[in-house]
Amino acid sequence: MYNAITDVTGVRVGHYTDTDSVTGCTVILCENGAVGGVDVRGSAPGTRETDLLRPTNLVERIHAILLSGGSAYGLNAAGGVMHYLEERGYGYDTTVAKVPIVPAAVIFDLNVGNPTVRPGFEEGYKACLAATDKAVPEGSIGAGTGATVGKILGIENAIKSGLGTDSQMIAGDIVVAALVVVNAVGDVVDSRNGKTIAGPRNEQNKGFLSTLDLLKQMCDWQSWAATNTTLCVVATNASLSKEQVNKLAQMAQDGFARAINPSHMMHDGDTVFALSLGDKTCDINILGSVAADVVSRAIVRAVQKAKTLGGIPSISDMVK
Repeated sequence: MYNAITDVTGVRVGHYTDTDSVTGCTVILCENGAVGGVDVRGSAPGTRETDLLRPTNLVERIHAILLSGGSAYGLNAAGGVMHYLEERGYGYDTTVAKVPIVPAAVIFDLNVGNPTVRPGFEEGYKACLAATDKAVPEGSIGAGTGATVGKILGIENAIKSGLGTDSQMIAGDIVVAALVVVNAVGDVVDSRNGKTIAGPRNEQNKGFLSTLDLLKQMCDWQSWAATNTTLCVVATNASLSKEQVNKLAQMAQDGFARAINPSHMMHDGDTVFALSLGDKTCDINILGSVAADVVSRAIVRAVQKAKTLGGIPSISDMVK
C-alpha cells in the first residue's frame, strides 16, 4: 500500500501544477465507473455536477472527480477531463453518445500568485495524462498548489498548505482512503495528540495564534472570510449503494471538524465526495468512522508536506 487514495483499486490520481502562478488542479480518475456521493457543509461552495450524486437522481456511477484552484473559473478544467474520458470511450451511455460524468469542486487561491491565471480545459486534460495508480505526490501540488491556512489575520500571516492523502486497511481486505485539499481559514490540529500544527503566525514568526481566540474578539466578517474551502475525496473498495456512499461522505466530514478549527463556516465551500469501487462487504457505520479518521490524518499531511510558495511560508520554513 502507498498510504494513498490509490490503494483503492480502480482509482488513479493526476496533478497539473503551475508553481509560477501558484495554482493547479487534481483529477481522481475512476474510468470504469464508481458509485458516487457528496456532502457539502460549507455555505459558499464552488461545485459542478453535485446534484446528480443525490440518492433520488438518475446517474449511479461517475468516471472522475476534479479538484481545482482558480475559484469558480477553475471549474472549466472539468471540460478537459471529460474530453480525456470521451477519447477513451468512457461515459454514461445516452445511446447517441457517451457522456463522462465528472463532478468538480474548487478552492479560492486567487490571493496567492497570479489571480489572472486559472486551471482550464487544457490543464484538466494534462492532469489526466499524468494520472497514476501508484504513490500520490503530496503537498503544494495540483489543486493544493495555492492552498493556505491560518488566514484570520490576512494572507500575510498565513501558512502554506496543500494536498494530502492517507489510507487504512481494516478487517484484512477493506480499504478506506482519502485525498484532501486544505485551504482553511482556521488552525490545523493533529487529532492524535491535540497539537496545533498550523495557524496564523505570531509576531515573532515562531509559533501560532489561536484562530478561535481571535474570533472571540470580533463581531463581524473580515476580508479573509471569502477565501476558504477544504475539498476531499473518500474512496473504498467496499460495495455501497448510492444512499450508503452519500452517508459515507457525510460521516467523513467529521474528519474536517477534528483537524480544522473552525470549519464549515458561511464563507467556506467545504465539500466531501465519496466513491465506492469493488465488491467487498463492510458495515457503513464502520466505513464512515474510519473515513473520518483517514480524512483528519490526510489534512495534517497536507500541511506537513507543503512547501513555501507565493511568499507564504510552510511550517518547515518558519523560524525555529
